[in-house]
Amino acid sequence: LNVTEEKFVLDTLAGCIEYKSLLDVVVNAFYVRDGRYCLISERNLYIVICYLATFQLEELGLQHFSRIVKSLDTAKMQKFLRFFFNALYLNTWIKDEWSQFYDSLYVKENWIDPLLRWQPKVQQLIEHLTDILSNRTTTVKTSTVTQPKEFNLTVPKPRAIPIPLPIPLLEKRPPVPRSTYKPPKEKKQLEEIKTKNRRKAEVSIRSIICVCKGDTFFLNSLLVQGTFLTGREVVPFLPQYLEVVWVLIDNIPIKLNAAAILREGALYQRKMEQELKRIENLLRGAGDPSEFLEWQKQMRGKDLEEQLAEIECRRLQGKLSHEEAVLAHQNVIQENKKKADLMREEKAELMHQYAEKRLQEQKEMRELVEQVVEGHKNAKHAKIKLQKYKQRIVQEVCEENRELLRQALEEEEEKLRKRYELIQQIRAIESLPNIRHKFVDLTETGGHGLICEMSIVELRERLALLREAQKAAEEEKRDQIIHEKQAKEQLLLDKLDQISLFRAALGRAAALKQEEKKRTFHSGERPMKDERILNLQKKIVEKTMERKKQAGLL
Repeated sequence: LNVTEEKFVLDTLAGCIEYKSLLDVVVNAFYVRDGRYCLISERNLYIVICYLATFQLEELGLQHFSRIVKSLDTAKMQKFLRFFFNALYLNTWIKDEWSQFYDSLYVKENWIDPLLRWQPKVQQLIEHLTDILSNRTTTVKTSTVTQPKEFNLTVPKPRAIPIPLPIPLLEKRPPVPRSTYKPPKEKKQLEEIKTKNRRKAEVSIRSIICVCKGDTFFLNSLLVQGTFLTGREVVPFLPQYLEVVWVLIDNIPIKLNAAAILREGALYQRKMEQELKRIENLLRGAGDPSEFLEWQKQMRGKDLEEQLAEIECRRLQGKLSHEEAVLAHQNVIQENKKKADLMREEKAELMHQYAEKRLQEQKEMRELVEQVVEGHKNAKHAKIKLQKYKQRIVQEVCEENRELLRQALEEEEEKLRKRYELIQQIRAIESLPNIRHKFVDLTETGGHGLICEMSIVELRERLALLREAQKAAEEEKRDQIIHEKQAKEQLLLDKLDQISLFRAALGRAAALKQEEKKRTFHSGERPMKDERILNLQKKIVEKTMERKKQAGLL
């Protein structure tokens, strides 16, 4: 290159580096919108054209700019210039993006307005490139001087047309097994195992109650939980052994702590005060609330029976809705089978149409490939020439970068050397010994001018006096605690005597109440079931029979 061309190339490279942020905005947007199918390796080409159009178009002139554009690929330049010189893009998002880096007034006056002034002339260049693309048939000039002769070459044999690959058929899927619509055998086996475990539990409960008569914790857990674990199954505790367990537990003594004794004593004291108050009211002429309490108890029993009947109705309604849901599910399965048959027929027809369309597309693709190969032969020489020019530019840039890196390394080494010398000097100063001697007299005060100042010896004497006073206070506190503890033990003993008397009286009253309850239980009749429960049970039986019949048909 001569001096003028070399200066132009270096100025262009420096401008592309300086305004890289502005140029990247345009080129990135071009790749996203109109250049989706352009190569990434051609990015630098679009950056240089964008720089020349934005910053060098006034100096170059339209003629030189047109020569540079026409020397490159016509289709690529036509697509990029049409995108960049779009007036709507320049006035909207390109101006907004550039205003993020520079002042908006500066961007409008120096870059956007000149581009809009050049836009009509550049539009003529874009139309010229479009005409070239539409008339791509190039006329080859025949030389009138020399008449070339054809070589006597062997004529190649025509290529055989490849046989189209057969379309793979889908594998036939296995049918749904019949066991899917039948209840599993494991369910019946589980029911048998459950029955056996229940019988074993009954035998084990009888033996355990006979053996563990003195085990308080075990008998209490049987009463509270009402269950007995056998393997993986929970067996309800048998009601016929409940009475035996109650009798065994009543005769077991319970050890009480201090809190339990005081709490139970307060309870019995409160009950005794209530009883005395009730007797006082009766002596004054008040009525006995026992009849009202009995009536209240009967009403609560009736309410409880109604609640139990309502709960049973809800349970049976849930079971009925479950049966109806199973029937609806079976109907949906039948409808899905019919739809699946129709979809298989439609799928077979679509596969046949797809195979025909695929064969036609393969034929058209072969013709298109032959046309593209012929077009690439002419563009190969131009690409080789452009590649050599780019390699020269890259070599020059690499040499300059190496020189700059060498200078930067030398400067950095000089800085590190100076820093190392400064660190050595600081370490030498810090390594010098620093000797300090200070003698302390324990009998002297600090000399701060305060009223409460004292020496260390005086402080130690005062601490010794404080320790002796603290020890005397601790001894006095310990004697007081011992006296309080003895008084509390005497109070607990009195409370225990009172509790034993109350327990004996309550035990006799509970025994009389239990005997009365047994007589009323044996004499009473079993209540009749609610009509709603009976109707729901009938409906459930009918739905179950209908579901089994439907399952047999499936």
